[in-house]
Amino acid sequence: MALQYISDDAGNQTAVVIPINQWNEITARHEDIKELTAPKANPATSKKPSDYAGTMSKEEGETFSQYIEQSRNELERNF
Repeated sequence: MALQYISDDAGNQTAVVIPINQWNEITARHEDIKELTAPKANPATSKKPSDYAGTMSKEEGETFSQYIEQSRNELERNF
């Protein structure tokens, strides 16, 4: 197999390049490797903010807001 190694400035190997024809042979023999090449959903784009509506109770929201306000006051006091 004709692999190419990529190294950083310090000479540490950081990646391997496999020729595509050899990669195709490997993935044909090993079905589980196909999972590595499957596109993954980007969590940042797969959900909308409205998907999270109602996930926090009013009491939890108020407690969270108080915590944020307290944190801001402490931050301003330290500067």
